Amino acid sequence: MPPKVEAIFLDLGNTLRILIKDPAHMAQARRKIVELVGTDENPETFCAKLDERYKVYRKWAFENLTEAPESEMWTRWLVPEFSAERIAPLGGELTYQFRQSMGRRVVVDGGKEVVIQLHKRGYILGIISNLIGTREIPDWMDADGFTPYFKSVVLSSVYGRRKPHPSVYHEAARRAGVEPGNCVYVGDNLNRDVTGTRAAGFGMIIILMSPEELAEAVITDENRPDMIIHEFRQLLDIFPGRRQVS
Repeated sequence: MPPKVEAIFLDLGNTLRILIKDPAHMAQARRKIVELVGTDENPETFCAKLDERYKVYRKWAFENLTEAPESEMWTRWLVPEFSAERIAPLGGELTYQFRQSMGRRVVVDGGKEVVIQLHKRGYILGIISNLIGTREIPDWMDADGFTPYFKSVVLSSVYGRRKPHPSVYHEAARRAGVEPGNCVYVGDNLNRDVTGTRAAGFGMIIILMSPEELAEAVITDENRPDMIIHEFRQLLDIFPGRRQVS
């Protein structure tokens, strides 16, 4: 562990939250997307087409380490055949429903308890995540009572850059008021999360992955984290109390 850990930043997908396939939830979102776009196409067929177009967008985003605004993503990549003037203002809601069409996202077992305990132990907490929507995370944090615990939240959909661009991590550390060398990042992707965090000068990198995933992983000098854990709760074993806060 670095000599002075002050801030712990968390990834969201497959770290603090996991995706659960819920057919009814997903079908409802697909129907809503069709309604918003204004098409008579079958929701399943239409959203399957969106999924393929989204892959093209993601390839562009990965190559450029950039996240397009929601309005641009929909008018340029996902539904360019529809009126941009009408679709652009719906970008936020369409993105939210598109994310819901993939399933329900729930906090990992014990996730909130770990966050609360790390906060009580005196660590500044933050979130750094690649995400296409601007509404989902603020809504979720408010609804589940996470907002008070995170001082610094950097989402690619708001910031415009994607991990592993070092500026994403630098911005998160700046908002937390902590030097990068005194920051820890907890993620799930050996390549994206390790390389970007290392380039940004973070003091420690922890990767969360199952034993099964680890058995198939290829770890090199470039993507080797400082520590690998299998359960989110293990963070409490790694980070003792710094000071008590109310």
